Amino acid sequence: MAKVFSLHPKNPQKNRIEEIVLKLRKGGVILYPTDTNYALGCDINHKNSIEKLRFIRQLPPHYPLSILVPSFTGLSQFAKIPDNAYRIMKALVPGPYTFILPATKEVPKLLQDPKRKTIGIRIPSNPICLELLRELGNPLVSISAKLDEEELAYHSSFALFEQYGPLVDYIIDDENEDPGSESTIIDFTDEEPVIRREGLGLDRVLAVL
Repeated sequence: MAKVFSLHPKNPQKNRIEEIVLKLRKGGVILYPTDTNYALGCDINHKNSIEKLRFIRQLPPHYPLSILVPSFTGLSQFAKIPDNAYRIMKALVPGPYTFILPATKEVPKLLQDPKRKTIGIRIPSNPICLELLRELGNPLVSISAKLDEEELAYHSSFALFEQYGPLVDYIIDDENEDPGSESTIIDFTDEEPVIRREGLGLDRVLAVL
């Protein structure tokens, strides 16, 4: 059963962040809060952990995953940013947005869309996410944590903890009972940006576009 860490949502305790990151560096998988919904995460450098994420969520082998990075700085290491994307992204980050961009060679192929060679990237505003990323020093591979159909009636963080507790190494509890909502997805691989999913922050996206 997973070890549960209660972290302050705005000022997460450093010693607990360090212990969680140590586990991530060893290939651990965590359930953690983001600025959208709870997600499953692991270090980008651990192939087995990435495969475990897919197994836990019962996703096909080539299902593309997203990565979280702490800031716009260094983003070009993992994604090629078209001219039409730069202004829009700078106006939106950090926040509840997933950007679909052409992947660089630094992104493992098992994370990319195999046909389009793209990667989903998020720059979150959640303090817990940011502290994890800064301490880890690598992107977090991330996928939303979904509830089984029978659990949907109990749509809460506690239901997620019950479902994923036996499957992950650590759970981060930010003491928020609302598991959150989905991000807005913006695809920058065409000549014009395309909203692939409407979610949190949609009004801001429409204003920027």
